[in-house]
Amino acid sequence: MASPAQSACRVAENSGIEMPGGSNFPAGVEDEMSKMKTKSGAKKRFKITAAGKVMALRTGKRHGMIKRTPKQIRQKRGFTALAVADARIVKRSYMPYLR
Repeated sequence: MASPAQSACRVAENSGIEMPGGSNFPAGVEDEMSKMKTKSGAKKRFKITAAGKVMALRTGKRHGMIKRTPKQIRQKRGFTALAVADARIVKRSYMPYLR
């Protein structure tokens, strides 16, 4: 039969209570860093191609289509590749695991 001190130590180990001179995490957990989250707005706005380019919808089609020429409206369809400097920001900061 375990002494009251031993059973108190077992309860403290299993419940995450900090033990004197020890860690309150199970073995190996404190070595891992937390994961970075992908920005939810970036998931909706950008796509990364197999070649690593960042694609985004063309700008200028939210409102005011009456004053645009039909040629402008046609040319603003679909996606376009971001500039290298902008793509680097998106990949590093907003979508860290989609490189």
